[in-house]
Amino acid sequence: MDKFTNSAWFMRIVAFALAALLFISINFEMESDKKSLGLSTAPEISTETIENVPVEVYYDRENLVVSGVPETVDVTLKGAKSLLINAKNQRDFKVYVDLSDPAISMGDRTVTFKISDLNEKLVATIDPEYAEVNVQERVTKEFSVEAEYNSSLLEEGYTAGQPTVSPKTVKITGAKDAIEQISYVKANLEISKGLNETVSGKATVKALDRDLNKLDVTIEPSTVSVSLKVSIPSKTVSIAPKQTGKAKDGIRITSISVDPKEVTLFGSETSLEKIGEVNLPVNISKIDGDTELELDLDKPENVQKMSLGKAKVKIRTEKVDVDEEDAEPVVEEAEEEPETEQKQEEQVVEEEAEEDEPAAIESKTFNNIQIVPVGIQDDQNAELESDVTSITLLGEADQLKKITKDDINLTVDVSNLDEGTHDVDLAVTVPEGVEWELDSKTVSVTITQKEEET
Repeated sequence: MDKFTNSAWFMRIVAFALAALLFISINFEMESDKKSLGLSTAPEISTETIENVPVEVYYDRENLVVSGVPETVDVTLKGAKSLLINAKNQRDFKVYVDLSDPAISMGDRTVTFKISDLNEKLVATIDPEYAEVNVQERVTKEFSVEAEYNSSLLEEGYTAGQPTVSPKTVKITGAKDAIEQISYVKANLEISKGLNETVSGKATVKALDRDLNKLDVTIEPSTVSVSLKVSIPSKTVSIAPKQTGKAKDGIRITSISVDPKEVTLFGSETSLEKIGEVNLPVNISKIDGDTELELDLDKPENVQKMSLGKAKVKIRTEKVDVDEEDAEPVVEEAEEEPETEQKQEEQVVEEEAEEDEPAAIESKTFNNIQIVPVGIQDDQNAELESDVTSITLLGEADQLKKITKDDINLTVDVSNLDEGTHDVDLAVTVPEGVEWELDSKTVSVTITQKEEET
């Protein structure tokens, strides 16, 4: 036995057995590792496209603006199916563009997309492969906001003042080229129905170029408050009762009066100028004695509305003898002449008295009258809450017809105001012989100090 164990063949057999055992052990461990990784000795290779993968852009956001980079790209992955499924479900990889180099130059450039945090056993293809981007200096500038609205929605006869905006300025940040293209900064007040009253609301601010194309910039604040004062011209005229029909036999109408005696009409200035009074027909054919009626007022043509739709009418009567009425024409003329002459004299006196009565007072409203601040100090700015208002003039019709907006001056004295907000009385100058009325006799004025030039 010792001879066999000491022989060369024995040693060769033992070495071969150990080598076989070692091979089997190593191969078993490799197979175990592959299975633990989800791989087989012959893995199934496939491809998977993941759409709309977000793109991150790395650059100096405080000083630069980068445009032209798409928000998403499509990524096609190739590799073992188990790895693909995991990558698609987890989406734990990133697609990015790196422009973080401090020495990067301004202008147009072509950049390639890169991918990170992807399993190294997967191969990725990005569509598109690259992007044409523009790098510009980041600029912030302050602009005044102009409010606008659809004026065609104003109902007939109504007028609108200048819309007011709060705040009046916004800060716009963007690429230097984009900021230089800004021609208009507008806030459009969205109105969905006819305008017949003052409206206010929030409006989104937009920066537009000279061709009214929207520019890609950041606006702070992005919305502003817009108020639009809507009014309608008015005129107060008398109500004139007009007798219609024939009184019954034995009834004589001694007087007809109306209450109230005036009505305010609302409509366009052109339409109102043509109206001197509103007629109220009163049918007396069914009146048997003293009567009080409530009658509808007919709205004149082209008038939008009236302050009231009905008026009360008082009718006073007296009874007369029908035979006496029939006999009156037979009375001798000679006896009647003195009485007739006396009546004529009384009639003349009445007509003269009527001529001496003052003419009826009417009103006329002027809208959008400019308010002018006076006495502004050199080192101050004066800002009015509203720089226009409406004023109603009261006077004789003939005089009112001659008055235009140019004859009216509204000013506000700010010469003695300190920094801050103040309610200041309006100074009104109108032609002699007319009176005036304002919705508000004061206006809010904000005084600020001018910035010193450096």
